[in-house]
Amino acid sequence: MTKTISLSDEAYDLLKKMKLGKESFSDTIKKLAERGKLSEVLDLYPEIKDEEYEESVKELRKKIDARLKDTII
Repeated sequence: MTKTISLSDEAYDLLKKMKLGKESFSDTIKKLAERGKLSEVLDLYPEIKDEEYEESVKELRKKIDARLKDTII
């Protein structure tokens, strides 16, 4: 079953950056939800300033990339 959801442009862009290769958006969302990181992508922490949020996402992405690199090699 397929459902349609709405995302802000910012949330969509962040989610798109989190996708790996040919991974679907559904797969990406499931992966993030399982790891408890979905809230960081969907901006559920309004107390974090935009700059802090952006830096947090970049740091998270670096950690994920490093873990994936270690897993692949």
